Amino acid sequence: MAGARLWRHLVGARVRSEWQYRASFFALFTASLLFSLTDFVAVVLVFEQVPSIADWSIAEVAFLYGTGVTAAALADATIGAVESVPDRIRLGTFDRLLVRPAPALLQIVGDDFALRRFGKVLQSAVILGVAIAAVDVEWTVARAAMIPLMIISGTSLFTSIWIVSNSVAFWFTDTREAANSVTYGGSYLSQYPLAVYGRWFRRLFAVAVPISFVNYLPALFVLQRPTDLGFAPWMRFASPLVALLALIVAAQVWALGIRHYRSTGS
Repeated sequence: MAGARLWRHLVGARVRSEWQYRASFFALFTASLLFSLTDFVAVVLVFEQVPSIADWSIAEVAFLYGTGVTAAALADATIGAVESVPDRIRLGTFDRLLVRPAPALLQIVGDDFALRRFGKVLQSAVILGVAIAAVDVEWTVARAAMIPLMIISGTSLFTSIWIVSNSVAFWFTDTREAANSVTYGGSYLSQYPLAVYGRWFRRLFAVAVPISFVNYLPALFVLQRPTDLGFAPWMRFASPLVALLALIVAAQVWALGIRHYRSTGS
């Protein structure tokens, strides 16, 4: 409870700070929204040349895009500040977090919270809404309920990926680019059907980095598509469990990194 109060206090301070400069905030918010829209424009341009991608229609791919990018954008907006860890370690400023009576991760995500990042959340949520209306699906309570479950599970999975990929900096230097290739690269990969990627690539992102559980597998259930690529039918419903396990692993990796940390020595 104390940690939650501290997080609300830090986030509240950041929001009030951003809100002092409304014109700047709305300009950055709009820029975030429009910049992220270019990713979906690229999807539309592909469909200008082909009628389908791996037998997926543009509405179905838009559904993948909306669910995957919304989850990634929510994770970025809430936990994305953890990507500053490699720089903090390199510069020696991570030390000051450890002498304060609050969890280091909580301080990082609260102190670097940026409301403008939700521009991407809004953009992808709008596309998701349009895709839901456009897909040819016989809607049931179970299929409708799966959508918010996908967003929650996907956000948790991306949160775990953000934490683990940036925790590597406790052991290795200059890991930002490698971390970004997993986090933002994973968000990009979730926008398309897995069938467009090679077999080894699918296995990597189905097991080592469980991007397939973010939206692809549950989308097979929602869109009434058969389970393919060697996945078992029950895996369409495994995202919440995988997300929970991923959060546990992320917490353990972060804790191990904190114990391993020995400052910069400068």
